[in-house]
Amino acid sequence: MNRKKWKKFLRVIFGRTAFVTLFLLIQIAVLFGAFKWLGDHIFFVYGGFTMLSAAVVVYIINKRQNPVYQLAWVIPVLVFPVFGAMFYIFIELQVGTRRIARRLREILAQTAPYLKQDEAVMARLSQESKREAHLAGYMGRYGGYPVYSNTYVEYFPLGDELFPRLLEELEKAERYIFMEYFIVEDGKFWDKILEILAKKAGEGVEVRFMYDGMGCLTLLPHRYPQQLERMGIHCKVFFPVKPALTSYQNNRDHRKITVIDGHTAFTGGINLADEYINETVRFGHWKDTAVMLKGEAVTSFLMMFLQMWNVSGRKEEDYKRYLRDPNYSFPPGLNREGYVMPYGDSPLDGEAVGECVYLDILNEARDYVHIMTPYLILDSDMITSLSFAAKRGVEVVIIMPHVPDKMYAYLLARSYYGELLAAGVRIFEYTPGFVHAKVFSSDGEKAVVGSVNLDYRSLYLHFECAVYLYRNQAVEAVEKDFQKTLLECGEIREEDCRRYPPMKRLAGAGLRLFAPLM
Repeated sequence: MNRKKWKKFLRVIFGRTAFVTLFLLIQIAVLFGAFKWLGDHIFFVYGGFTMLSAAVVVYIINKRQNPVYQLAWVIPVLVFPVFGAMFYIFIELQVGTRRIARRLREILAQTAPYLKQDEAVMARLSQESKREAHLAGYMGRYGGYPVYSNTYVEYFPLGDELFPRLLEELEKAERYIFMEYFIVEDGKFWDKILEILAKKAGEGVEVRFMYDGMGCLTLLPHRYPQQLERMGIHCKVFFPVKPALTSYQNNRDHRKITVIDGHTAFTGGINLADEYINETVRFGHWKDTAVMLKGEAVTSFLMMFLQMWNVSGRKEEDYKRYLRDPNYSFPPGLNREGYVMPYGDSPLDGEAVGECVYLDILNEARDYVHIMTPYLILDSDMITSLSFAAKRGVEVVIIMPHVPDKMYAYLLARSYYGELLAAGVRIFEYTPGFVHAKVFSSDGEKAVVGSVNLDYRSLYLHFECAVYLYRNQAVEAVEKDFQKTLLECGEIREEDCRRYPPMKRLAGAGLRLFAPLM
C-alpha cells in the first residue's frame, strides 16, 4: 500500500468518517431497541403500533410515488411492524428536508426571470419537430429550463481529452469561475486546476467552488473549505455529512458543472480525480465523457450553479451581474446550429425530469437508441420502455462496464440482463475496464450527455444535470464515439446469463429488494 493510500486508509479508520458512521449506527440501534422493547413489554402499545403499521402501509400505497419505492418501504414496515412504521414516520416528518425544499423553491423563483423561453427559438423548433417542441415545453413548464439555439457544443470522449481543454478555458477567465463537483481528490487533475483557481483569484477573478459532502467524505479533510478560502477561493460543502439521522443526507449533489464568465460551461460524468483522466488506474481503463458549451445555453448552467450555491445561505444574489457580457465575441468558426437544452434534476420537486427525458428518447426513437451507463438499476417504467423499443424494431444497445467499481451494483445490473436480452435489447461490456459515461444517442438527431445514471439514486434521490442536444453538430461526435467504444466491447448473450454462477444470480435477485437504495 503506497503512502497516499495508507494516508487515506488512516483517515477513514481514525477520522471523522468512522465517527459519523459509528454514531449513525448507534442512533439506529437505539431506535430499534426502544421500539422493540415497547412492543415486547406493553401489549396494548404493540396493538396500537400494529394498527399504525397498517395505516402507514395504506398511506404508502396511496402516495404518488414510484411503485418500487413503495414496495421498498412496505416490506420493512410489514416485517418490522413497530420499527418499520416508526422509522418511516420519522423520515416523512423531517423538518430539514422540508425547509431545504422551501428554500430551493424561493431560489427557483428568483432565477426564473433569467430562464425564460425565447419564443422565436420555440417557434422554429415547432416547425422542425412538434415532438421535440413538446419535450421542450415539458422541460420549460416542469423543469424550469428553456431550449436554446446559438450554442456551440464540443464533445470529449475521454477525461484525458477534457483535461487540457478545461485548463485552457480556466486560464482565459476574466470575471469569474464557478465549479460544482461530486468528487474531488488530490492528484494531478485537481492540483493543476487548484493552481489555476488560486492564481485567478489572486488576479481578482471571482472563484467559487462547491463539492459534495458525501462524495468527498473520505477524500478531503474536514476543514478543506478553510484552506481554499485562504487562497482566495470561496468554497462551500453541499450538505456536509453530520452524525445525525436525517433524510436530506440521502440527497447528494451529483452534478459536474464548470461555468466561466457566462459564455463557457462544462458538464458530463467527469469528476476531479486522477482516475477520470487515466492518470491512475482504478478498475482498468476509465471511459468517461463530457461536453463544453459556448453560447446562450450556458445561462442555464450558470443559474443551476447559483441555485445550489444559495440553498444553504440567505445572502441576496445579484444574478444579472453574472450573465454573459453582451459585448463578448465568440471565437470565429464555431458551429452554433441546432438546439441545446441544459437541465437540472432535483429530488425535492416531485418531478423525475432526468428519467422523463430518457423515456422520451426511448418512446420516440425510430431507428436506434445507444446508451452508455455505469449502472443498470431499473424501475418498471424504464424496463418497459427499453423492452418495448426493442420489440417494435428499434435497435437498443447498452454499453456497461466489464470491470465494475461496486460489485453489488454489478450483480444487481446483471439481474436485469436476462429480461432485457429476451426483449431484443443488446448489451455489451467494455472489456478494457470501467464505463462511467452517462450518454444517450438516438436516430442521428439527438443525444444526452450529463451526470444522470440509469439507477434509482440518480433518477430519484440526487441533484443531477445534463444537456439535451437536437440536430447539433455534437450529436454526430457522440454517436461516433459510441461506435468506436463498441469495438472494444464484448457482447453478452442469453446463454451467458444462463451460465452465470447461480450464487451470483441469486445475490443479484436478492439485491433487487434494496434497489431503490442503490
